[in-house]
Amino acid sequence: MKKFGTAVILAGGKSKRMGFDKQLLKINERRLIDNLRKKLGDLFDEIIVVTNKSEYYLGYTDKIITDKIVGKGPLSGIHAGLVEASSQYVYFVACDMPNINLDYIRFMKKRLEKISVKACITKFGKWIEPFNAFYSKEMIDDIEKHLTQNRRSVNSLIHKLPVYYIEEEEARIFSPNWDMFLNLNTKKELNDYRNTINNQD
Repeated sequence: MKKFGTAVILAGGKSKRMGFDKQLLKINERRLIDNLRKKLGDLFDEIIVVTNKSEYYLGYTDKIITDKIVGKGPLSGIHAGLVEASSQYVYFVACDMPNINLDYIRFMKKRLEKISVKACITKFGKWIEPFNAFYSKEMIDDIEKHLTQNRRSVNSLIHKLPVYYIEEEEARIFSPNWDMFLNLNTKKELNDYRNTINNQD
């Protein structure tokens, strides 16, 4: 099995704060998830979309899957992606995170090349950033045990596992304003992001 090769886009959230399904988010008339797929295609052989609305992806050539353990939040999506992935380490991003940083992904891969851990995750102060991260297929059993105990928190699981952490100071070399971890949860955040993009143009 290849060490790297698969990227997973999690697209199964409830989008309550946005007011509409974030899988349909558009930036400059193009679906955000399509922008993510295109960018990730530069670094990964296999793109997997985990979704609760597979009908949104008719005609897509990527692998479109649904949760295998339903109704347990983001960990359900991580679990499904890991089960279906064809590489040992799998890159995960959410469908509402517009700023893919390919240099940072390469940096994480390089850090993982010579060590054996179950995840590579970035710290934000004392907190962690659960996406824009790598997880190993070796976590599948850990996730299943965690969920059978009715525990859904990614953080509570991660803290029990051998993880390589990248400190905030080092990550900010690649993203000084932390925008590679930006996710769009509300219409205001979406409009602010669109305005930022338009001003750059």
